[in-house]
Amino acid sequence: MSSWLGGIGSGLGQSLGQVGGSLSSFTGQISNFTKDMLLEGVEEVGDAATELQVSNSKLADIETAFNTQKSEYDRLRKLYAELEEKLEASEIQIKGQSAEYRSLLQQKDVEISHLKARQTGLQEEVQTLQQSAQAASAGPAMLPVTTSSSTTTSSSAFSYLSRPSGTHQGFHGDEMDLSDVIWSQQEINRLSTEVVRLEAEVAHWRRMSQASTAAGAGNGDQGEILKLQRTIKELREEMSREVDEHQHELAALQDAQRQKMADITRRHREDLAEYEERIEELEEQIQSGGSQSSSPSDASKLSEFQKTISSLQEAADQREKQLAELSASLEEAQSKKASLQLEKDEAQEENTGLLQNYTRLQASVTELQTRVQEQEEKSLQKAQLDHEIQMLRNNLAAAEKEIEGLKRLAEVEPKEEVEHADILELNTIIATLREEKKSLEQEKLNLQDRLEMAENQIVSNNEAESGDSESLEDLKAELERKEKALRNTEEERDTLMSELEELDRQNQEATQHMISVKEQLSGQLKEAEAELTELTAELNTTKDQKSALEQELDTQKEKTSQSAFTLNDLHMGKQELERTVKELKDKLGRAQEQSRGAQREITELRKTVQEQSSVAKAEMDQSGERGTEAQGTKEKLAGKEKELSDLRRELDEMRISQEKAMSEDYELKMEIRRLKAEREQALGRAEEVTKQMKESQAALNRTVREKDTRIEALKLEKSQLEEELGQTERTLTEQARQYQQTIEELTRARSMDASALQMEHERAIKLNQEKDMEIAQLKRDMEQVASDHRDTNEMLSITVSGQKQLTDLLQEKDVFMDTLKQNASDLQQEMENRILVLTKEADAFKLFLEEKDRQLGSMKEENSHLKEEIDRLRDQQSRPQPLTEPRTLDIITELETEITQLKSSRNGLEEEVQTLRRTTEELQASLLLSQQSLQAQQTELEQAHARHQQVTLNYDRLIHARDEEISCLQHTVDQLSESGVRADFPPVQGEVILQEEKTQTLNQDNGNEKHDLSKGEIEKLVRGIKEKETEISQLNEKNLLLTRQLDQLAVSRDEVGKLSQMVLQKDLEIQALHARVSMVGGGGHSQDVMFLQQQLQAYAVEREQVLAVLNEKTRENSQLRSDYHRLMDIMAGKEAALSKLQQENQRLSNISDPSGSQEMFKETIQNLSRIIREKDIEIDALTQKCQTLVTVLQSSAGDSSAGSGGVSSNQFEELLQERDTLKQQVKKMEEWKQQVITTVKNMQHESAQLQEELIKLQGQVSADSDCSSKLSVDYAGLIQSYEQKERRLGSLSQELAQVQQTITQLSTTKDVLLGKLDSVAVVSGQTPEVAAAQSSGPSLTADAPSRQASPTANNEKPQEEILRLRIQLAERENIIRTLQENNQRLSNSASATESEHRSQAEEVRLVKERLEAMQRSVREKDLLIKTKGDQLSHVSEALRNRENDNEVLKQAVTNLKERALILEMDVRKLKEENELVATRSREKESEFRALQETNMQVSLLLREKEFELSAVSEKSATVERMLKDKEQGKSGELNQLLNELKSMQEKAVAFQQERDQVMMALKQKQMETTAIQTELQHVRDKEQRLNLELERLRNHLLEIEDSYTREALGAEDRETELRRRVALLDEKLATSSSAVENASQQASMQVESLQEQLSGVVKQRDEALIHLRTSQEQVNQYAVSLSNLQMVLEQFQQEEKAMYSAELDRHKKEKDEWKRKAQRLEDQASALQINLDEANAALESASRLTDQLDLNEEQIEELKKQVEVRQEMLEEAQRKLMNLLNSTEGKIDKVLMRNLFLGYFHTPKTKRADVLRLMGSVLGLSREDVDKMLEEDGRHGVTGWMSNWLGGRGAQSVPNTPPRPTSGQGLNTSFSEMFVKFLEIESTPSMPAPKLPFQDFKPLNAPPQGRTSGAASSGAASSGAAGGGALGKRLGESNPFLAPRSAAVPLLASSSSGSSGGHLLMKPISDNLPTFTPVPVSAEASGGAVLKDLLKQ
Repeated sequence: MSSWLGGIGSGLGQSLGQVGGSLSSFTGQISNFTKDMLLEGVEEVGDAATELQVSNSKLADIETAFNTQKSEYDRLRKLYAELEEKLEASEIQIKGQSAEYRSLLQQKDVEISHLKARQTGLQEEVQTLQQSAQAASAGPAMLPVTTSSSTTTSSSAFSYLSRPSGTHQGFHGDEMDLSDVIWSQQEINRLSTEVVRLEAEVAHWRRMSQASTAAGAGNGDQGEILKLQRTIKELREEMSREVDEHQHELAALQDAQRQKMADITRRHREDLAEYEERIEELEEQIQSGGSQSSSPSDASKLSEFQKTISSLQEAADQREKQLAELSASLEEAQSKKASLQLEKDEAQEENTGLLQNYTRLQASVTELQTRVQEQEEKSLQKAQLDHEIQMLRNNLAAAEKEIEGLKRLAEVEPKEEVEHADILELNTIIATLREEKKSLEQEKLNLQDRLEMAENQIVSNNEAESGDSESLEDLKAELERKEKALRNTEEERDTLMSELEELDRQNQEATQHMISVKEQLSGQLKEAEAELTELTAELNTTKDQKSALEQELDTQKEKTSQSAFTLNDLHMGKQELERTVKELKDKLGRAQEQSRGAQREITELRKTVQEQSSVAKAEMDQSGERGTEAQGTKEKLAGKEKELSDLRRELDEMRISQEKAMSEDYELKMEIRRLKAEREQALGRAEEVTKQMKESQAALNRTVREKDTRIEALKLEKSQLEEELGQTERTLTEQARQYQQTIEELTRARSMDASALQMEHERAIKLNQEKDMEIAQLKRDMEQVASDHRDTNEMLSITVSGQKQLTDLLQEKDVFMDTLKQNASDLQQEMENRILVLTKEADAFKLFLEEKDRQLGSMKEENSHLKEEIDRLRDQQSRPQPLTEPRTLDIITELETEITQLKSSRNGLEEEVQTLRRTTEELQASLLLSQQSLQAQQTELEQAHARHQQVTLNYDRLIHARDEEISCLQHTVDQLSESGVRADFPPVQGEVILQEEKTQTLNQDNGNEKHDLSKGEIEKLVRGIKEKETEISQLNEKNLLLTRQLDQLAVSRDEVGKLSQMVLQKDLEIQALHARVSMVGGGGHSQDVMFLQQQLQAYAVEREQVLAVLNEKTRENSQLRSDYHRLMDIMAGKEAALSKLQQENQRLSNISDPSGSQEMFKETIQNLSRIIREKDIEIDALTQKCQTLVTVLQSSAGDSSAGSGGVSSNQFEELLQERDTLKQQVKKMEEWKQQVITTVKNMQHESAQLQEELIKLQGQVSADSDCSSKLSVDYAGLIQSYEQKERRLGSLSQELAQVQQTITQLSTTKDVLLGKLDSVAVVSGQTPEVAAAQSSGPSLTADAPSRQASPTANNEKPQEEILRLRIQLAERENIIRTLQENNQRLSNSASATESEHRSQAEEVRLVKERLEAMQRSVREKDLLIKTKGDQLSHVSEALRNRENDNEVLKQAVTNLKERALILEMDVRKLKEENELVATRSREKESEFRALQETNMQVSLLLREKEFELSAVSEKSATVERMLKDKEQGKSGELNQLLNELKSMQEKAVAFQQERDQVMMALKQKQMETTAIQTELQHVRDKEQRLNLELERLRNHLLEIEDSYTREALGAEDRETELRRRVALLDEKLATSSSAVENASQQASMQVESLQEQLSGVVKQRDEALIHLRTSQEQVNQYAVSLSNLQMVLEQFQQEEKAMYSAELDRHKKEKDEWKRKAQRLEDQASALQINLDEANAALESASRLTDQLDLNEEQIEELKKQVEVRQEMLEEAQRKLMNLLNSTEGKIDKVLMRNLFLGYFHTPKTKRADVLRLMGSVLGLSREDVDKMLEEDGRHGVTGWMSNWLGGRGAQSVPNTPPRPTSGQGLNTSFSEMFVKFLEIESTPSMPAPKLPFQDFKPLNAPPQGRTSGAASSGAASSGAAGGGALGKRLGESNPFLAPRSAAVPLLASSSSGSSGGHLLMKPISDNLPTFTPVPVSAEASGGAVLKDLLKQ
């Protein structure tokens, strides 16, 4: 059993593994197919023919993929068929095994039939015994027969009956052969009971016969009885053996089934655990996703307000960044276009190589044809030559030549054996034959001449009649020799002819071989000839059309150049533009989605912001009492409301721009459509032109391709140069504006002191820069227009190809949808079939349950009967039975065990019923799930169909729009071409503006097209997701997951809530049903059946409702899921864009963008306003302190000569208190300074080198921090006052004016203080250190003018200012020295605060050093300005020469410049409104620069196209020459063309070099002017302080802000800050000098140490000057940061690529996860399929069980009938027995009565009552009557003699059993017991009694299940009280082998019997006859004779 189960399991596992592998391979093929479809658009080729080849190859690949999928499908079908066959085989195997079991059962049936035959034999014996008993009924009175032996045999029956029921426990799990086992078990039980019953009957009737024939027969029948006993023993042993074997088989089957069920349950539990874990993980993921997507909690309203504003700002930044990304992607697409051009050129080179090979093959074929013709002609010539040789054979010379020719032929013979491949050798042979022919003809002529001469000689000889006989004889001899030679030659000729014939044969064979080879080649030649004919026809047509073309060339040069270039450009840019269009579509879609999402978010945010603003206003009104903080919050609210209004404005602008973009997109689509039609026309023309020019191109291809490759390389170089130039020109455009402003400022600054020549010089510089900018911008505009024209054409071609691919994909998708629909219909049919099968099985289960209920009812009835019989038997046993059988207890226990076993079997059956119910419920649940999955599939198919229709409609609309866009673009192209023709004439300004607007719209439409194209990629992704969903269509968890996902969607919460509630209600109903099933499982099965039927009906109704609801909800579900996925994609894109924007904002703020500085300004403006007010108060206090210090110094100056300090102790204490207060303020300022330092660090991101050097300097100066604590404190205060004032100057000009007035007042007080300090230093004679400091002061002042003396000649007035500044610096250095001395004195009292202020003192030193470095740089920049002015004058002279050429371009440049100025003004306004608008303005400027670059590119492209037109005209001229001189002058013309190209390239390079030189000069000027500008700004600050004051400061701040926006130089901000800090530091020094003077006396002791420190400070100052120079170089390097912006753009592109790759990886991971889920669910489906198969098998076995149960019930009914018949027979036998007993009832033996009478007198008086009772029982009196009589007469002692005489007869106990001491053994020594023992001894017969063993007989009716055969009745049980009591206690302890023989049937109703009812055989037979031990007595003998014999013995 286990082996074949294992085989089936292994086979199923292998087949399922194969199915899984095939499914995985199928899914892999599907994924590969989707990848190929996604990557289809990439493989584009540059030629139409190669495109056809590629498409054919793709079609072939698709066909191969289709074939592979078809083969995979066939293989899967085969696998399915194999699995079905295996299933059938397993079923056949199961059927075979069941047949084997049935054959075993048939064997058992045969054995049972044998037993039945034996039973019939026994029945016949019973009948014979009955007949003998009937014959014996006429005899005298006899002893009753008891069935003691029959009771003993029941144990053997139960001994094997107990086994099967015991083994049947725990066998409820068997599903395969359970019916056979149950049937066999029942059959065995039935037969065993039948056998037991029959054996009991046999034993009974045998006893009857023995009793009847014992007297007569004697020992005669004993042998037969022994034989029967042996046969019965053998039969029993055989039965027990068979039962044991059957039980072993059952146990083996049970073990196998148990193992199988344990494995299945374990696997099921593991799967359930895995599924539960997976479900929990998914729930956690969904919860985490929900928690992430949940809105943030309202922590605090102000923080939410800020968050909303920041989110709005981020959204705006995100959109701006998306625009920047679109521009970057355009540039990337252009670079990709260049790379694809290279690839296209390579492909073209390969095509040329292939064409060359083809032409070579054609040439070789033609050469072969010509050679074959020549061979044929030569063969004809050879035949002619042979004929001539035969004619000349008579001549010797001819013969000799023939011999030589034949020899040569013989030499040629081995060569002719060579195959046709040796054509060259044949050519040589033909050449030799020609030479032989010529030589033979010459020899023939010579011989004819010689013959004529000989004839003349003969004539002359005859005439002379001389004796020439000798000569004749000689001639005759010669003739004979010649004839001999001729004969020899003829013989040789014959031999040679034979050899020639052989050679001819061989030649024929070779020719046949050659013919075969020719036939092979002819197939190839025919194709080549066909192509040659076509080519010749085309050549003829081209020759005919060439003249027409030459005429048309002049008119159609533009058309041909355009078509050629458009063809090349179309082929080049196909792939690139496809990608760009896809990206633009994607980005447009994303931007639209994001704009929609942003609009939604903005509306929500507006609502929340309005609510929060209202709440915040209320709170602010409430908290208005809090003071300055509440004012700050109100200002914040006002600022945020302004920002909100700005954001609303920006949103409106965004909407307007979006609507504009949509309208422009629509116009572009219309124009694209028009251009598409024109492009198709142009393609048709181009194809005609290509057909016409194919022959001409065949020769020109190589040269043209080489030229193309060189041109492409040059174009690449040119594009690179253009990119570099574009970058430089961008920087130049930005710097030109700066230069204009700086020059204006310089002119203003110099207007006071410089002459008008410098003004003219600067104007010339401006004009030069403007002209250069105009030239560059116009060039870039022209180039951009041309490139845009090309891009549009390429994009149109790509859109056409992409639409073709999309249509193909849609067709494939339709096919796939049809297949899916077919699969869904098949699945529906399968599910309906399964539903029908399951309903049938459920009906069968219902019938089975009803039958089981009936059986249970019958079993319960039988149990009740059995219990009644058991109770009766127990009652019989409970009375004192001296003659009972002790074996009855064992029988009772066995029957009880059998009852328990039957109960366990009943429980097993109930458990089986419950398992069947569970399986039905599980099948119903699986049916519901499968129906749900089917409906989900159907809804998905409908959705996919709807999406497909939508996609087709969308693409139709897109195609329509693209056609219109093509038409519009073609129109613009025509206009551009016309404008290119009109390039010589000055265009109108409006046209230029229109062109620029068109380029802008083109760029915008390119961006929109990128967004449109991304929809294709989205469709492909959707297709991949649909494929995954079809693979996962059989998921059971899909609805739960979808409901959970739908819970996350805010839009569909209501509908999803309804669905989830319905699902939860169904789950609760299912749980309740499960609970009811578990509750009802132990109850009545009829109720279960009714309840299950009701449940099935309710389920059917609910299923229909749920299916209807689910159909609707799954549609809504799928729509919501698609919306959810789309929203999640949008959110992911937004999050990525937000993270990018945050990073970019941080980076830009670190780069110290003007936007970042403005953000910082706006963030800190509120704090600054508060701090400025505090600082104003401090300034007022400091001015008062300065005045008091002046008075103190005046007083101390008079008192200083005395040596003691003039400052009083009170003043010193006040100063200390002030110092403490200042320290507290300094701590506050330091905290604020830390914030400022953090912002400065963010701005100093790009100045890391300067930071490192600053850190080094700080480390060096940290040692000298002891002397600088007070200065650092003052410096911190100065920093804060400077920061406050600088920010307040931007917004609050009035406060700045007040601050400036305070600064001027403080400067005057400082001068006074300096004078006082000088006087103090001069007067104090006791302090030589101070004198030294004063001496060092003038030395420094002397050094300063000496250093400044050199540049005074160059510029006079600024030099005087610089000298004055240096004098002030020297004075301040002296003051600083004195202050440091005083600070050193203060450091003793303030040593605790010294460590905190080291870094600030070092920064003060840096400030001083920077001031000096700035002054030096100002001098250097003046020199640079003069040198660069000279250079600019030279450049201006060079540029004036070009002004005539550039007048046409000036107007466009001026227009562009005006637009740029307008844009700049707009940018300033937007900056003032909002920093978001500032970022947009920067992007607009970048777009404007891009447009200028495109204009430049278009101009360059137009020039290049003019060059190319000239080149094409030259080419058309050279085409004719090349057609004429194809073979001769190819290289020369190539060289000419190359030289022309080189010359053109050199011209272009020279032009570019000139432009580059100008650009480089402009770059240098820009770098220099940036440095000059910074220095001039420093000088201007000081000039403004002295001259213009407040108004100049305002203008200067505006100029600084403009320079921030233009240059993005954060370092300049720091320099201006440091400059302001120096001024404020001077003020602070002036204020602190009073405190320093108070401490001057204390510091007099530390002057020397201060001088040493001063030397270190001087060194550090020099180092700081060096550092300032490096920092100035760093400032110059910031101009290079503009080039870094390009790197930033590339980083944007890389980040975008990384984002796309990350999204792709994420999609791949999701795909893999979906695949893994699908695999898992396929495994689940396979497991469910296995469970279904097992359930089906269980149902089949159940059906078999029902059939067998029907059979068993029929057999049971038949057996019941038989039992009834036997029961009737038994009743008849009992009636006969009763008749017999009644007939002998009234006859009493005299001897017995006499013995009783004598025994009464012999018994003691105490026992005589027992004798009287015995006599009364013999006489038929009731026991109660006898007891009453004894009670009445007991007093008189009448019965004493009777009791003594008739004592212990009735108390006969078990023989040979010793009495045990019990509670009732008080009368052991009585005479009655002795008499009883005597009777027992004497009752043994003289002859051997028949030995009937205990096991051989069974009860009469074989009582089943707990019925105890009450074989314990005897009439004598009531004879003695004592004996009865003893025996009643000893029932269980009696010896079974010494049992009395009358224990089965009581023959009289004793007084102690507990029950009068019960079975007939159990009722007492007689009330009158005494019952004794059965003795073999003859029928004739009487009871009295028996007693006589006993007494005689």
